[in-house]
Amino acid sequence: MTEITSIGGTSTMPAAENAAPVPHGMWSSRMAFILAATGSAVGLGNVWKFPYITGENGGGAFVLVYLACIAVIGLPIMMAEVMMGRRGRQSPINSMRRLAAEAGRLHRWAAVGWFGIAAAFLILSFYSVIGGWAVAYVFQAGQGTFSGASADAIAGLFAGLLADPWTLLAWHSLFMVLTVAVVARGVSGGLEKATTFMMPALFVILLVLVGYAMTTGRFGDGFSFLFSPDFSKLSVGGVLTALGHAFFTLSLGMGVMMAYGSYVPPGISVAKTAVAVAAMDTAVALLAGLAIFPIVFANGLEASAGPGLVFKTLPLAFGQMPFGTVFGTLFFVLLVFAAWTSSISLLEPLVEWLEEHRGIHRVTAAIGGGFAAWLLGVASVLSFNLWSDIAPLGMFEAFAGKTIFDLLDYLTANIMLPLGGLAVALFAGWTMTGAATRDELRMGTGMGEVAYRVWRFLIRYVSPVAVAAVFCYNLL
Repeated sequence: MTEITSIGGTSTMPAAENAAPVPHGMWSSRMAFILAATGSAVGLGNVWKFPYITGENGGGAFVLVYLACIAVIGLPIMMAEVMMGRRGRQSPINSMRRLAAEAGRLHRWAAVGWFGIAAAFLILSFYSVIGGWAVAYVFQAGQGTFSGASADAIAGLFAGLLADPWTLLAWHSLFMVLTVAVVARGVSGGLEKATTFMMPALFVILLVLVGYAMTTGRFGDGFSFLFSPDFSKLSVGGVLTALGHAFFTLSLGMGVMMAYGSYVPPGISVAKTAVAVAAMDTAVALLAGLAIFPIVFANGLEASAGPGLVFKTLPLAFGQMPFGTVFGTLFFVLLVFAAWTSSISLLEPLVEWLEEHRGIHRVTAAIGGGFAAWLLGVASVLSFNLWSDIAPLGMFEAFAGKTIFDLLDYLTANIMLPLGGLAVALFAGWTMTGAATRDELRMGTGMGEVAYRVWRFLIRYVSPVAVAAVFCYNLL
């Protein structure tokens, strides 16, 4: 890679277009990057979490606030992460070190890269467990297990899955093997090929499910629930939840977009690409709502069913409706694809760093990183059964009753990701020079210049304050 020289606190580094070739490879096209980045952003949060938090917070008003938060908070930070990754052309750790040197700042900014990789690794360890649930339910739905089953039987099925450590471990292991198998094949041969197949397939399945939802007789109710705002149902907590989810759904603060950005070829517009990714991610979340809520309403179920909406409420609905076995299977295949595309992005930053810093072959790095995440994930598996009574930080009132799984979720979602996103916003807005960000974003003149000024304002003043508000709210 091109050396960075520093004299008297200043440094010189060529623009990304003139930098040395990326040792890990590049995306073959703009669309390949869009699909890969969308695959990272689209995950369980879109298909599982977004529908139930929308139901819990009153529907349309929450969606409206969520869309605004995507535009003014999530999108600017995503642009910053991709820009920083492409300019650094290395793993998040080494990119941060390189960019700090370019700005004449301390190499301690590399800690932001370390923090992001650590967050992604921790998330992968328990995300794989939940991904395993989705894989298990593909087989349950395909076998017709939900057909005619009562609410108690559906709830018992899920409880039985969580209570059996060996079964849960097997699904966790299978999901991790699927993740490692893709990452080990590299940028073009693994990540790109997987996402260019799975993302179109995900959209096709989602559209089929929305089409079926139109036949339930309650599609209008579902559409109205999502898009007719009633602000009397939206609390301050709901607004902050929308803000937090808008930030987390785009895979921000965990080094993923920086790692993916390092593979972006010269000449591709970071701004236009980030907008496309955010739009596609949001479209998946809204389509998931349009597929789920009409089915829920048609079967007399509650939209505010919480986290159990996907694994308890929907299986009950699939078991009662015509062709439920087919559409239930399709839904859980969709869930697996969403989880899989996200999990490979969570492993990639660590593998990229092991390749370039330790000189470890990608296959070895993927297997080693995946095994380490799998091993930590065993603790999450046991949190649902054998270790369900163990609360490592139970001596503190705020963590009473929280298992290892709960603590990992809390640590990453409430502390690590907001801090990582805040650091990215501060670095891009206040540490990188305007000349450097303008050079990398290449927004041009005229309206492009206006867009750049808007981004610069948001990343310096709006995004940091909003992320800090989410961070403080989550700690209360």
